Amino acid sequence: MVIFYRNIAINMGASKTQEYKLQEISIAKYTKALSHPARIAILNLLIKKQSCICGDVVNELPLSQSTVSQHLKELKSAGLIKGDIEGTSVCYCIDQKEWNKAKNQLGLFFEKYKPTTSECC
Repeated sequence: MVIFYRNIAINMGASKTQEYKLQEISIAKYTKALSHPARIAILNLLIKKQSCICGDVVNELPLSQSTVSQHLKELKSAGLIKGDIEGTSVCYCIDQKEWNKAKNQLGLFFEKYKPTTSECC
């Protein structure tokens, strides 16, 4: 089974399907969504306001409406945010369930590294 997310084929081809764990695929999805400073700024804004309308995001950041929409789409595609249509506007907020999942998976990933007393590089 090949899972596709926007701009990334998660299984990297049929021959690589068995080589990646679901956790690795999930972490890659989250980190891709977090890989742009504008998306981090949007998430910080949503965290601060607890909910937000797209126009508010545009007013807070030095980005055009279309650029903000594209970044919101990436964050929503990764599941980190969700949005509800209210008339002509879309109200976005953090998807708490997916946010906690991302937090746990990234935390476990970073906790795997245990520094040693010897230097390797």
